[in-house]
Amino acid sequence: MAFTDTQVRLLKAKLDPRYIRTRHSNGSTLSYVEGWHAIAEANRIFGYEAWDRRTVSASCVWTEAKGGRYRAVYTAKIRITVRAGEVKVVREGSGSCEASAATAGQAHELALKGAETDATKRALATFGNPFGLALYDREQNGVRKQRGVPAIHSGPWVLRSAAGATVSSHDTATAFIAALRRAMTEAKDIGVLYDLWEQNIETLRTLHRYSKEEPRIVPRLVAHLRSCAIGLVKQANSPQALEETNVARSDAPVAANNRQERPRHQRTEANSLQRASPLRCEPTLRHLRTITLSCPPRAICATTRIGHQGQR
Repeated sequence: MAFTDTQVRLLKAKLDPRYIRTRHSNGSTLSYVEGWHAIAEANRIFGYEAWDRRTVSASCVWTEAKGGRYRAVYTAKIRITVRAGEVKVVREGSGSCEASAATAGQAHELALKGAETDATKRALATFGNPFGLALYDREQNGVRKQRGVPAIHSGPWVLRSAAGATVSSHDTATAFIAALRRAMTEAKDIGVLYDLWEQNIETLRTLHRYSKEEPRIVPRLVAHLRSCAIGLVKQANSPQALEETNVARSDAPVAANNRQERPRHQRTEANSLQRASPLRCEPTLRHLRTITLSCPPRAICATTRIGHQGQR
């Protein structure tokens, strides 16, 4: 056998799911590995000086200039040669790529590079699972199973209120997200808005990590959360809201009782919102996207609150 026992073992190993990417094409979800990963695996398994890549052919099959944009389509054929001792193992692969850019040169360059990368991955995939061969199997039996990962399910997805009570149950992720967006839009209070987000953040994390039905849903919902929060701040700064607040302040005993009964973030909310502006909320909301998937729910809640002293 040309390859060493260690190389054979590595070639037979299952693909690490951390390196799998997905994209939508023609109504279906496709799984793939990136070009840099395939080349890195070749360096790791074969050795930096034990394999070569050669472009056998490359040609532009279509080009167009329209509306100040340039588009090009290239096809390429790549030959991979691996030196395993005194034996040379040769594999070939073909690929294509369509690219669009502001200049003709950029469009041709991107399309050519993409076609060569696609062909390289196809050629390397013939060596085994680490290069993406496992992804051609619909069952993906050649992909390593992640430990501690809950089974991916299609529902039900439970929507919870700001108080944590079950509001509704949905069979699809799309229906759950639509219901959550509706609830966020209808929130009348910024404290309720963030409590609603906190109660449903674990479900959103599950959707973000394991569901292919709604890719990139968390960034889109964070943008909607920001929009709702700024809308509530603007509403609180309206002349009518200011007048209602002044009337409420004139009844000191009632206000004192309310301060004893309401949670601290609700007691200070009216005061802080009167002085707040949309720009004041901006720094907090700007960081919300980055901490959403890494911080526990309580940390998210504490970070996004606007208290009596401003941002916390």
